[in-house]
Amino acid sequence: MKFNARKLNDKDYDCLVNWWKWWRWTPIPKNFLPDNGTGGIMIEKENIPIVAGFIYNTNSDAVVVEWIVSNPEYKDKDRKQAIKALLETIEAVCKKQGKKYMFSIGRSKHLMETHKKLGWHVESKSSYELVKVI
Repeated sequence: MKFNARKLNDKDYDCLVNWWKWWRWTPIPKNFLPDNGTGGIMIEKENIPIVAGFIYNTNSDAVVVEWIVSNPEYKDKDRKQAIKALLETIEAVCKKQGKKYMFSIGRSKHLMETHKKLGWHVESKSSYELVKVI
């Protein structure tokens, strides 16, 4: 069976928090996420959520693609294909919106390799996320 892509909904947030915790990430507050946690895409297979990511729209020709996280309990060997499907779906959504650039920050070697295979430029020098709560 192939993957299904859908827009995130309010019910997905608790699931994503659990995934972030499992992967030892600090859960992202709902009000930090685009559209209060619904501004992104979920990839599923047979109604099992596999991977999700968020799209921050800007007032430029660019979007920021962030907080990609996968279901740690999903053990099928097609996780990498699901991540690829997520990035391809996000790209299609952004193209449909007339966007020209996608920007992301990453540290996962596997995720960066998938980005490279899909034509993303991956900077060789590492960087850091900087956030200030005001």
